[in-house]
Amino acid sequence: MRRRRVSRVATISMHTSPLDQPGTGDAGGMNVYIVESAKRLAQLGVEVEIFTRATARDLPPVAELAPGVLVRHLTAGPYEEMDRADLPAQLCAFLSEVLRTEAMYDPGRYDLIHSHYWLSGQVGWLAKERWGVPLVHTMHTMAKVKNLLLAAGDKPEPQARVVGEQQVVGIADRLVANTADEARELIDLYGAAEQRVAVVNPGVNLTVFQPASQGAARRRLGLPQDAHVLLFVGRIQPLKAPDVLLRAASRMLIDDPSLRSRLVVACVGGPSGNGLARPSFLTDLATELGISDVVRLVPPAAQAELADWYRAASVTVVPSYSESFGLVALESQACATPVAAAAVGGLRTAVRDGASGVLVDGHDPADWARALRRFVTEPAWRDQLSRGARAHAAAFGWQATAARLMDVYAAALANLHKVPVAVSSF
Repeated sequence: MRRRRVSRVATISMHTSPLDQPGTGDAGGMNVYIVESAKRLAQLGVEVEIFTRATARDLPPVAELAPGVLVRHLTAGPYEEMDRADLPAQLCAFLSEVLRTEAMYDPGRYDLIHSHYWLSGQVGWLAKERWGVPLVHTMHTMAKVKNLLLAAGDKPEPQARVVGEQQVVGIADRLVANTADEARELIDLYGAAEQRVAVVNPGVNLTVFQPASQGAARRRLGLPQDAHVLLFVGRIQPLKAPDVLLRAASRMLIDDPSLRSRLVVACVGGPSGNGLARPSFLTDLATELGISDVVRLVPPAAQAELADWYRAASVTVVPSYSESFGLVALESQACATPVAAAAVGGLRTAVRDGASGVLVDGHDPADWARALRRFVTEPAWRDQLSRGARAHAAAFGWQATAARLMDVYAAALANLHKVPVAVSSF
């Protein structure tokens, strides 16, 4: 009889490596989630092996991310960067390498599979059938949700992804949702069985992201001590809506020209997804709006530098059209910097409206300008939110995430069952 405690997990992250720098390409919050949860699972005695697609010829076949955590680079398609839309054609090659790796060891090497994003779920589905182990899947984003909340000019997710996600929902033994809202979307939009959906909030690294001197952070980053710093962190693409911040800043300057000498709009990140088609979009937009002098575009930053950006900011702005959670919002609050976020998806959980930041309905730059102006004109209110931000983030640690995942894994093992390949209609 298979042991009921999980000792080794096969984590599938086909389309993006946990070793990639978040903020560019396809690397973002999911990468952080996989890295941080794997490290904490290893500390709980669970070995984690992460399977990802090799994107360079010189990558080692196996790399140690942390004690107890290995990253396996598998060859599937050309090494150079591939568009995510082309990756479904590499599913067979990637799956073959996953199965080949397991076959090198004695049977029963992996107790469970945890797949991330729908492409990985497709691989996990077939590996589950071959190995006879449970499949736990985390969507991170969902096509049906994204298509309901498209940014202007953004392309809808293809029907092939919708079908693929539906299949994964039908086959997974457990589905991990970041928030109760995401759990409801899985149930209502995809017909997921309620008893197979578990809510596990992501966490934040409270050691790296913690309060420190704003003045010192500004000196290190070359920012004026008296600046009003509006910060965006993330991938530059329509879904993340950095243009909303620039348009709101432009409106703020029109309404109060005296702000220009002190306003700094900092965008930390790189082009991604549909944003790759227009890599100079933010630069061009800043010129068009006449605010190039206040906009500062910064490449993706490592966590230590990113923490400085949060500390230096007056407010972190997260205007996304869709977010399964919004780790940027949590990281900022852990640094005691309040957040102005769109009232969508997981951001409604990541931000306590009126206590750790503000939630803004819609994406009208005028509404965002009004919300952001308060951070400039009401310092006492901003300081109150800063205290609330720190308290709110303190409740989200990766240790708690890992402990909850362990519960989900144990339940999946205890209730391992065969799921028919046929899935519900949609």
